[in-house]
Amino acid sequence: MLTRRIILGGLSVAAVSGPGAMIASAQDKPYVALISKGFQHQFWQAVKAGADKAAAELSVRVTFEGPDSESQVDRQIDMLAAALAKKPAAIGFAALDSQAAIPLLRQAQQARIPVIAFDSGVDSDIPVATAATNNLAAAALAADKMAGLVGGEGKVALLVHDQTSRTGIDRRDGFVNRIKSSHPKIRIVATEYGGGDHLKSTEIAKAILQAHQDLKGMFGANEGSAIGVINAVKELNRKLVVIGYDSGAPQKQAIRDGRMAGAITQNPIGIGYKTVEAALKAIKGQPVEKVIDTGFYYYDKTNIDQPDIKAVLYD
Repeated sequence: MLTRRIILGGLSVAAVSGPGAMIASAQDKPYVALISKGFQHQFWQAVKAGADKAAAELSVRVTFEGPDSESQVDRQIDMLAAALAKKPAAIGFAALDSQAAIPLLRQAQQARIPVIAFDSGVDSDIPVATAATNNLAAAALAADKMAGLVGGEGKVALLVHDQTSRTGIDRRDGFVNRIKSSHPKIRIVATEYGGGDHLKSTEIAKAILQAHQDLKGMFGANEGSAIGVINAVKELNRKLVVIGYDSGAPQKQAIRDGRMAGAITQNPIGIGYKTVEAALKAIKGQPVEKVIDTGFYYYDKTNIDQPDIKAVLYD
């Protein structure tokens, strides 16, 4: 994990025009502080790689950090407060709780520090842009794939990372609403939350499987959730259609082995890159798209090795 240290000795602080007026860098590079939802998933390492790539190409200095667990809302808020205290030129923020961070984000707005939401939006108009997957549409696609694989009828369940972040809410609602509107013979018997932790998610998935012996499918709405479902199915020796979200080595191997039918992959490198790119535009006072759709794909055993899919998968 990157630390939040910045070397203060010998750095000049120069005022620039436009939002986010403070720059702290020996090379006079604008400083963008990025606060993610966590570090325990490979997804966030891929987002960081995209941010680092943009920083190198666009002459921006970035820091990237997040709490150890995606359940640590208070820890993330502390990180946001510490980042604000450094007076960055801009902030990138992936909210664990779309409401809890608003007071601090309002402080950033008052200080004319532009905020770019990434991965998970904020229920506020404070962010000048949001770089993210269209999670409602992506989860709806996952629901359609699930319906096709279970024969259009039967019982399914959801294991979601949380019900406070925009990603958790949208992935749950996108899946549930599509099942209700387009697949009336499918019944959702459980929607549970595992905090994105694969160990906790494993235990929750096992409980769902034990309570519903005739369950035909389960959707894991992020990397940790999907891995938890895979683990539970293996431990209980059950036959189940599993649809995941994100990639990472365990999910890709599960798809190759046939233990997972398929998954939605985002474009995490693109999310990181577009966040830094949008931050720099905002710093310069240039127009920024309010919603930056970074795309998604469904992958399974049939297309996992195709070049366009491999480009957005990560280990």
